[in-house]
Amino acid sequence: MAKAEASVEELVSMIERGELRLPEMQRQYVWRSTRVRDLMDSLYRGYPSGAILLWETDEDVPLREFAVEQSGNPYQSVRLLLDGQQRLTSLSAIIRGQPVSVRGRKRPIELLFNLEHPEELPFVTEIDENSSDEDSDDDETIAEDEADSSEDELQERFNKMAFVVATRKLAQLPQWVKVSDVFKADSDEQFLIAAGVTGFGDARYKKYSQRLARLRSIRKYIYRMDILERSLSYDEVTEIFVRVNSLGAKLRSSDLALAQITAKWRHSLKTFQDFQGQCAKLGFDLDLGLHLKNLVSFATGQSRFQTVSRLSVAKLQTAWGEACEGMQFAINFLKSNIGVDSPALLSSPYILIALAYLGRTTNYAFSSTDEKEIRRWILVANAKGRYSRGSSETILNQDLTVIHNGGKGAELIDRLRLQVGRLDVSADELGGRNQRSALFKTMFLAFRANGAKDWRSNLAIALDHSGIQHQLQFHHIFPKKQLKGHYAEREADDIANLAFIGGKTNRVISDKEPTKYLLPLIEEHGSQMFTAQAIPTNPALLEIAAYKDFLAERRKMIAEQLNRFLETE
Repeated sequence: MAKAEASVEELVSMIERGELRLPEMQRQYVWRSTRVRDLMDSLYRGYPSGAILLWETDEDVPLREFAVEQSGNPYQSVRLLLDGQQRLTSLSAIIRGQPVSVRGRKRPIELLFNLEHPEELPFVTEIDENSSDEDSDDDETIAEDEADSSEDELQERFNKMAFVVATRKLAQLPQWVKVSDVFKADSDEQFLIAAGVTGFGDARYKKYSQRLARLRSIRKYIYRMDILERSLSYDEVTEIFVRVNSLGAKLRSSDLALAQITAKWRHSLKTFQDFQGQCAKLGFDLDLGLHLKNLVSFATGQSRFQTVSRLSVAKLQTAWGEACEGMQFAINFLKSNIGVDSPALLSSPYILIALAYLGRTTNYAFSSTDEKEIRRWILVANAKGRYSRGSSETILNQDLTVIHNGGKGAELIDRLRLQVGRLDVSADELGGRNQRSALFKTMFLAFRANGAKDWRSNLAIALDHSGIQHQLQFHHIFPKKQLKGHYAEREADDIANLAFIGGKTNRVISDKEPTKYLLPLIEEHGSQMFTAQAIPTNPALLEIAAYKDFLAERRKMIAEQLNRFLETE
């Protein structure tokens, strides 16, 4: 294995010219903007950034597209990037000022650089154990209200950082400059003038100039490259790719499975992506890993990726056709029979795999009794977080085994009852839950089925309203600002303090006390609009001092409404 070195600038140019390509085995670009921010921050500080793994080959290897634009390469011989895609794609997007393309959608990576950052930079890398890079930077389908954000606290935090993900407000401040603009500019003059620097005599002139030069020097950062020999076969390189990434725990099991599948079934990535796009058009933009898990489930009756290496190309191709038919059925059933029109309303997408497999084993023929029991199982499994407890893959395999052995809705309900006990929802079960709970999604389904509407426009609540003012948000009935100092933050975020309204209504309400905004709305519209979302309308319960009593009463009302919706009373 040869060793070499190349600067960031050289590597970005190689990507742009099409001399550095991605093999089909690679996963898609998945980094969030915060990860790119932290990479830039590390390079700015002079921290190490790992090595790059390449393979030089003359072989006609199946490729996948970079998330940034490339020119065509007229030469057959190319270097394939096996490790370092996320870093180099991010750097290419920032230095070239280009958006990245993910799942057919282009999104910019916009970072700002703080000319006035502290001399001693604090450690600011954020680690969120509950999130992943697969999460996009787009707004959540049901966004949180923004009224409770403390701008002063945020600004104080940002002022301590060298890099932040861009916001409109920060971009308008003179000391913040767009990182991509710095890399594209020929001089510092425009940034110094915008920052109010009057000339050489200004004390900030030298400091700002040095910091801009230090930022641009990231282009000169040297990456060490390990280059695999041309003599290696594609299968050998795939094995190296899997071993390197599994030992380093950099890729998910689905990414490693994709590498093994595409090594056997050449050019299959486009087949998978085409079907992924078809599902997205139906409103179910699902991770490619889920489609691969569905493929393995149809091929083996179990969902574990460890079996992929033992499957033949013929078996994979047959199972893929069946898996696509099953997934289409599952999506149609969820949309038409249950009213789940987005994966955002599922506590786990594994429900789709179980339903798809159930459809296949019954030859897509349900009696009216079967349909009713399956519908009930899905609703309760979703509300109780069937695949969000313990080992989700093990639980999915239990259900696949039940289905393989001829079980349907009734048998799946029995298995669910063993896991969660009672199938109805109690008021106590709602205590201490927040918007990340599986019950939160079922609340939306139940409230929508009960005719819930926005409190100003009278539009029925829905996930797909167009326009920012009508976009669905979850609203704190008792604003967090009003509760601050009286109750803990987790109490303010209690699921019983959340309702669904449009963005404009949320902004109009802002941080008003419920006695100030809710009582006039009740007087104007009547109580039905609020009981549709299980909100008590007794004025005595809307006082800040009565907050815990309000939560207790609303939990009872939510539980009653959920149980009617789930048909488990």
